[in-house]
Amino acid sequence: MSELNENKEEIQENDVILLPQKRYYRQRAHSNPIADHCIDYPLTPDHMEWEKLYPKYSKDTNVVKFADIGCGYGGLLLALSKMYPETLSLGMEIRVKVSDYVMDRIKALRSQFRDEYENIACLRTNAMKYLVNYFNKAQLTKIFFLYPDPHFKKAKHKWRIISKQLLDVYAYVLAIDGLIYTVTDVKELHEWIVKHFEEHPLFLRVEKCDLEDDPIVDKLFDTTEEGQKVTRNNGDKFLAVFRRRVDS
Repeated sequence: MSELNENKEEIQENDVILLPQKRYYRQRAHSNPIADHCIDYPLTPDHMEWEKLYPKYSKDTNVVKFADIGCGYGGLLLALSKMYPETLSLGMEIRVKVSDYVMDRIKALRSQFRDEYENIACLRTNAMKYLVNYFNKAQLTKIFFLYPDPHFKKAKHKWRIISKQLLDVYAYVLAIDGLIYTVTDVKELHEWIVKHFEEHPLFLRVEKCDLEDDPIVDKLFDTTEEGQKVTRNNGDKFLAVFRRRVDS
């Protein structure tokens, strides 16, 4: 029997899955969020079968509280799993191979570390179109937009994940005093994000001094693949955090 077959038998016997290799899941960095991607999504949040994503949790007692929109290869999700073991976090990614990688990564980690990483999951979807199909009003307490696609061309600004119309959606699914975290290495996009949030009546920017005790902030810069790339290239990173106001 070859060494490869022996390894396969040992993995199967111990019910352990190897971590996926990222080189098999590569695809282009950009995706048109306006296009029809033939995505399955629930009719309403009540139709979402969360127990399939979080099998160790009861559908009646746990709901997702954190959403990483455009989660990439899932680096932040892994950090959130350790930091908030009792909170369910969901990564949402529109790219097929990238979302497949995160799903396989979580599956492998669950098999290698019993009773760990059960509080995180990923699904392929288009958050710009279907966010309210997954989350009820005021369900989320934290939303993350880390290194979103800048869509540099003016004609493609409508593809940006932050817009006046989408902020209405984010305000709907975010609980009062809930937080939205944004990080980008593109100054123009950072200014765009800040402008749109500051013009929206339901969001207030959190001052830098008020973020000093927030344990998540330090994890936002380098847990993602894109953040690590910016660090290697000595690029700038621009952080902005916004709090959901009480409805006026």
